[in-house]
Amino acid sequence: MKLYADPITVNCRKVIAGLQLMGVPYELAHTDYFKAEQKSPAYCSINPNACLPALADGDFVLWESNAILQYAADKFGKTSYYPTDLKTRADINRWLLWESSSWFPSCYVYLVEHCVKPLLNAQPDAAVIAAQDAQFHKLAGILDERLAKSPWLAGQNPTIADIAVAAPMHLHGLQKLPLDPHPNLVRWMTERVEKLPAWDNTYVGPGFTLQRAA
Repeated sequence: MKLYADPITVNCRKVIAGLQLMGVPYELAHTDYFKAEQKSPAYCSINPNACLPALADGDFVLWESNAILQYAADKFGKTSYYPTDLKTRADINRWLLWESSSWFPSCYVYLVEHCVKPLLNAQPDAAVIAAQDAQFHKLAGILDERLAKSPWLAGQNPTIADIAVAAPMHLHGLQKLPLDPHPNLVRWMTERVEKLPAWDNTYVGPGFTLQRAA
C-alpha cells in the first residue's frame, strides 16, 4: 500500500500513527503540504479533492483518513484495533464520524489561529477564537464524560477511534486548546495517547517540524 501524505498535517499524522499502531505495512509517498503538492494535477488524479492523505492499494485508491484506517484494519485483520463485534464497531464508527464532522472543525480553528497564522506573520484573531470556545467546550465535555468511564474511547484498549480523535488536538499546547475544564480528556491525551510508541514516532513540533528540539 502506498500512502500519499505529509506527516505534519492532522489527517496524515492520524493515518500514519494509526497504521503504525496496528503494525500495518505501507510505503510513504511524501506529498509536501506547504508546497501545495496536493493540488498538483498528478495528485488530483489520485484524490480529486486535492486533500491529503490518499491511499493506493494496487488499482484501488481511497481517500478520507478514517476510511483509510478502517480499510487497513480490515485488510490486515487488525481486530484488536477495529473490533468486529457489532456494538463495539458501531461505537468506533460513531467516534470516527463525529471526529470528522464536529471535533476536527472545532480544533482546527485553534490550530489555524495559533499555529498556522504565526508562520504567515499574521496575528491570531481573538474574535474567531472566542466564537469557537462554546462549541469546543461542548464537544470536549462529551469526550471528557466518556473518558471518565473508560480508559480508552471504546473500552480497555486503544483502537483507531483513539488515534482519530486525538489527531485534531495533536498540537494541543501550541494550539492553546482550552483543556483545563476537561481533566479526563487531558489525562487520556497526555498519559495514554501520547505514551503510545506509534504516537511518539509521529512527533510534530513547533513550526510543524518533525525534528525534536535538542
